[in-house]
Amino acid sequence: MIPAFLLPENTVREGGQGPELALGSHRRQPLRLTLGINRILEQESLEVSVWGSPDGKEWRPLGAFPPKSYCGKYYLTLDLSRHPDTTMLRAQWNMSRWDQSRQKPLFGFYLYAEEPRISVAGAA
Repeated sequence: MIPAFLLPENTVREGGQGPELALGSHRRQPLRLTLGINRILEQESLEVSVWGSPDGKEWRPLGAFPPKSYCGKYYLTLDLSRHPDTTMLRAQWNMSRWDQSRQKPLFGFYLYAEEPRISVAGAA
């Protein structure tokens, strides 16, 4: 159900994937994804993508954040009306270091999904 964390806040040293999230009644609606990065080492890169599935068996990419190398909050709107058969989402991430040191990358981050906020401009 939305709003929900696709990835709860965690600290990791290698790529992976998050748990599956059932969309329920939000199947064909846009989602606002918030990627929050709160821990990082120098010379690293984090790539986070969102995958969808109609059945929990076959997964396809639906959207991705550009590679990130700094702490902060980043936003992406995912239009699920373009993928009407999608019933489940999950996040995947990859990370790398720019140099070839033996130290593994380290990232603390989360991914949150919610309905987009709509702003209405009015005349005074």
